[in-house]
Amino acid sequence: PVTALIHVGCALLLLHDRPTVWLEVSAGSDARLAELLPAPLDQVLTPRFGAIRARAVATPTADRLRPSAPLLRAAADLAAELDARKAYEFLLGRHLDANPRQYTLTPPGLAALMADLAGPATTVLDPACGTGALLRAVATAQGTSATEEQHLDGQDSAPELAALTALRLALHTRAVVRTAAADTLREDAFGSLRADAVVCHPPFNERNWGHDELAYDPRWEYGFPARTESELAWVQHALARLREGGVAVLLMPPAAASRRSGRRIRADLLRRGALRAVIALPPGAAPPYNLPLHLWVLRRPALGAPAAQPEVLLADTGVHTADSRGGLDWQAVRTAVLDAWRPFDRAGTVPEQPGLSRCVPVIELLDDDVDLAPARHLPPSAAGGGAERLADVRDSLGETLRLTDRLTPPPAA
Repeated sequence: PVTALIHVGCALLLLHDRPTVWLEVSAGSDARLAELLPAPLDQVLTPRFGAIRARAVATPTADRLRPSAPLLRAAADLAAELDARKAYEFLLGRHLDANPRQYTLTPPGLAALMADLAGPATTVLDPACGTGALLRAVATAQGTSATEEQHLDGQDSAPELAALTALRLALHTRAVVRTAAADTLREDAFGSLRADAVVCHPPFNERNWGHDELAYDPRWEYGFPARTESELAWVQHALARLREGGVAVLLMPPAAASRRSGRRIRADLLRRGALRAVIALPPGAAPPYNLPLHLWVLRRPALGAPAAQPEVLLADTGVHTADSRGGLDWQAVRTAVLDAWRPFDRAGTVPEQPGLSRCVPVIELLDDDVDLAPARHLPPSAAGGGAERLADVRDSLGETLRLTDRLTPPPAA
């Protein structure tokens, strides 16, 4: 199925960029289609994805395309009804739905929120790109500004995911797309990159992330992560790939904010002003759905910067729990997060909202635990809304009792 999706993506990209060429090569038999298709595909793939050796999407040969020819024609018919972009999203979505345990997906609402937190950016990197949901959300958030001047870079250890991400992004935007298939922490394909933004949904709780091989890696500016702290390795990798002032947004397990093995790195992130916000999401935001995952927002400090930021934004959106259908109100979560983050990002502080957000002085967090869990530092919201709300409840209860009395039938004789 993955090979079929890659072939379909290549054909739909040709149909999207050069529709007349597709009409010419698809006229005739399947054997003729397979024989003529590689050359025009290469003319589309090379400008989009770069040199043959470096790109994740190789030009399929005639022998490889021959079994896929009927599928390519069917996909072209579907694209005629929808368009090439929607056709590919539909087919990719069917594949992901059929293999839910094979892939760790980032829900669209969460991806859009992370793109909003990252803000406008010309060069964007996702070092654990998966199926490309985060990079696609960034390109979508840019709107008309997502032109050929924008660079979208992704890396994933699975070659098929790097290829699917490249094709998906190429169909959604005119930006320059580069994806690589390799273990990011061990074989960083973008070692010289200094991106405007990094968005990442890294793998959680990995023990085999390269602890023994990478002990002296220059990326560990804030401390060498323990074997159990793979997430803090991803955090420092993201910071190392940012330009000065660039923003990184990472999805993190809640334990990363409080595990004792990571307290020294968390403390250094705070002291140097790299960690700007920790935002607790409601349970059900992303896999694993039973945990209230966190978003960490980081900014790479400028060289020679005078001092760290004195405050960190801690927010908790747990009040926006899943509805009866199991879905989150992402618009409410997005509004709550951005209403706290945007003024904080501009001014370095924001008024406290009980139970929702608070700017905490860094010095207050630098204790023995360096616990960054928002729930530990947020004052509770006013119970029930105060005396006025209590009066409303009393009136409602009185009306209910009166209605109950009227509707109660008389006792039997």
